[in-house]
Amino acid sequence: MTTKEDLARAAREEALKCWHGTVMGLKPNIQPIIKRFPRWAMKEAEGLWCAAFVYHCCMTAGYVFPIRPKECASCNLAGCGAWEEWAKADNRIGWRGPACQPMPGDIVLFDRVFENKAHDHMGVVLENRPASIVTAEGNLGNVSGVVERPKDGHVRGYISLPDGFVY
Repeated sequence: MTTKEDLARAAREEALKCWHGTVMGLKPNIQPIIKRFPRWAMKEAEGLWCAAFVYHCCMTAGYVFPIRPKECASCNLAGCGAWEEWAKADNRIGWRGPACQPMPGDIVLFDRVFENKAHDHMGVVLENRPASIVTAEGNLGNVSGVVERPKDGHVRGYISLPDGFVY
């Protein structure tokens, strides 16, 4: 049975693998993440793969759900907004606002991190601190990594996949 702790552990491991798009003249190595979305080309994914990274972490941890649950109206789970649509429409998944206390293995959605718009970034919570969260993220300057972010107006909310969840 896959647990939130499994997701946090897998996300940390995946973030530290230094997945990357085109950076410093290097060829991208994110093909294993992008190939989970068959209609998505590397050129389209370049610089836009944080949600795909979270999906990859969920699958690596052992969760089972499709790239586009029926509750996703706008797009598949390669888009941050689809994760919120799914969480709010599927009562088996928890959606909590930014004021809640997240747990390791929760998925965090952010607003206005890289652009001045909603749902522009996401990651997996690794640790909850009094004024910040430590997250595993893809697409931090087109590279994966572990980062500490303040709990502020950029946190849109948290998604909590139940232990043992299978779509």
